[in-house]
Amino acid sequence: MKRYTTLPKLMRLTLAVFLTLALLNCTPEKINERTDVTVNITDFLKQNDEYSMFLEMLEITNYSSFMNTYGTYTLFLPTNTAVKQYLTDVGAASVKDVPLKDLQDLVKLHILDQEVATTSFTDGKIATPSQQGQFLITGAANIGGSSSITVNKTARITSSNVSVGNGIIHVIDKVLRVANKTLAQTIEENESLSLFTEALKATGWYDKLNQPLTETTVEGKKTLTGHLTVLSETNEVFKAAGINSLEDLKTKYSHLHDPLNPQDSLNLFVSYRILPKLQYLADLAITPSLETKAPLEVISVKMSTGTVLLNEETFNGVLEKGIPVNRPTSDVTASNGVVHTVEQNFFIKKRNPAPVYFDLADQPEFMQLSAIFRKPGNWVTLEKSLFSEVTWDGNDKITYVCAVKGSTSYQDRAWHADIVEAKLRKDYVQNMAFKTPVIIKGKYKVWVAYRYKGTKNPIVRVYVDGIALPRLINFQEQGNVTLNERVLESQGYKNHVFPLTNRFNTRLCGIVDIQTTGRHTITFESLSSPGDFSWLDVVEFRPIDMDQLYPRLKSGGDGFAGPLTDPNK
Repeated sequence: MKRYTTLPKLMRLTLAVFLTLALLNCTPEKINERTDVTVNITDFLKQNDEYSMFLEMLEITNYSSFMNTYGTYTLFLPTNTAVKQYLTDVGAASVKDVPLKDLQDLVKLHILDQEVATTSFTDGKIATPSQQGQFLITGAANIGGSSSITVNKTARITSSNVSVGNGIIHVIDKVLRVANKTLAQTIEENESLSLFTEALKATGWYDKLNQPLTETTVEGKKTLTGHLTVLSETNEVFKAAGINSLEDLKTKYSHLHDPLNPQDSLNLFVSYRILPKLQYLADLAITPSLETKAPLEVISVKMSTGTVLLNEETFNGVLEKGIPVNRPTSDVTASNGVVHTVEQNFFIKKRNPAPVYFDLADQPEFMQLSAIFRKPGNWVTLEKSLFSEVTWDGNDKITYVCAVKGSTSYQDRAWHADIVEAKLRKDYVQNMAFKTPVIIKGKYKVWVAYRYKGTKNPIVRVYVDGIALPRLINFQEQGNVTLNERVLESQGYKNHVFPLTNRFNTRLCGIVDIQTTGRHTITFESLSSPGDFSWLDVVEFRPIDMDQLYPRLKSGGDGFAGPLTDPNK
């Protein structure tokens, strides 16, 4: 210290500054690691007293912590007034008096694992299920002269699209209720469906619709199976068809006089109205043919000005009008499925072979990604363990791509402007198998459309239900728009979209004899090991006596385009 004091004043000052800077440099810098200072869901609830009761639900169920972490959630948030009404309805004095399991299911029903703004709502099912597993239904209602968005047909959204740090919030005026009654119970409690309930009991279907879902575990992931969809008929619909009692039903349909017999016409009458899987109106609208529980029988579907029509077809130039599904009374969720209501009585229709246009991108796992599926410029890559209707050998993933109009990659020329991208080669994606839509029994020509690539693409063999088709596909073959279309067809090629494009090619792989009406499997086996990706568009199953060129699919859009029949005939 003595030496320090003997230093000149200027040197002492310089040394002090140096020591101060050195000390500052050794002090850890305080960094704000959050890039978004917006509060998360739980903190938002804490800051707003009008939602304190739902916050209490989160805390009791131990969900408050994960709802305050990073994520992209959608919360349908009931107000305190809504929660109080719920407690009154269930006879509970407080939130703590509600059984914990019921409270957990209730909370999860209000939460989605994706951000879904009201701009993505449709008149029907939200594509993303709730964390509880059941889907939510949105719609529009006019109440007191003002239009409101409803959720599950009971709750109104009073404030929407509230942005928080980990998602989005829609405030609702009623608590959403978990559907805890089976299909059989849901139908029976509706007085307008009393005759339909009698028919279910007489045929044994009531017991089948009263079964709970089955929990299965696949690769460590638990899933619920056994969902069914019911197309019910009201007493008024039966009355309009001259049917006023169960005896009338038996007289009209029970040709074996034994409704419990699966071959009895009354049993078939009921089983024809029961569909496998969970299928809301939004699902029916995009499904050309529906499997039913009646053996080998299907129901065709068309959309007309927002109405779902069943079995509307033209035969020999005569239009057979379809059966409308009553939208307001449909999409009723049950614990093991969903109930719809039809507006007219109908029976099984015998069907001739009909064309099936199978867009390979129409996979449930792609379709539920509402921010990506058929949104130009978006794409997603998924592992095979995520797919329910596509399988393959190998360790690679497959990709969904929706192209921007005018894309230099020309993917926008595909039907719906989307394709499936996969590396078809050994150890990557080999023996890729797709579950087809329902195909009515009969003989069909099978056409496979793809976006060609000049190099590093495979030679592929196609199988239908394990049977190899005779003609191979060379993914390096370019489409031909100059050769006469009928000459091209005779060589086993065609243009599947209009306007025509040589960027895509369509190969006739062979003829198949579909023995049973239902869903089938088409498999692509790579016979070579090139290094690049292949682009698959659509598979056409056209009856052998149908024109194989017309109608053509719309390039970059939905439905058909250009002449629907050959203008040269």
